[in-house]
Amino acid sequence: MQISHRDGWQGNYLVAIAKNFLLWTLTLTVCFLVVGFPVVVILMTLGVLGAIILQSILPASAILVVSGSILGSTAVAILVSSLLLTLKGIDPHDVKWLGWLHDHEAKQQILPLYASCPLTCDINHI
Repeated sequence: MQISHRDGWQGNYLVAIAKNFLLWTLTLTVCFLVVGFPVVVILMTLGVLGAIILQSILPASAILVVSGSILGSTAVAILVSSLLLTLKGIDPHDVKWLGWLHDHEAKQQILPLYASCPLTCDINHI
């Protein structure tokens, strides 16, 4: 006979919130790096120009200040966005364009499609 009752991790609300927050953070980071590549190029160009301008004022730490501010602002934007999405209650599994999160669709068996199928798939009688 078991006297103690232990709650599992699955039923804990805080763990679900943390999981959603981490999933949103990962998703937004990947989307920013892949889809937002032109934005990254523009940010780095502005960063280089900012470092050149700051070189006359702060000769030792201009690059550190500019790169830290760009990376810090990007990280804060991603974290705030994922926090807002989590607090609104939007589950990453409910978003249709995040196909890699849908496990039930990945478990379905994919039937092979051959090159001759458009010519022969509709043939019922020979």
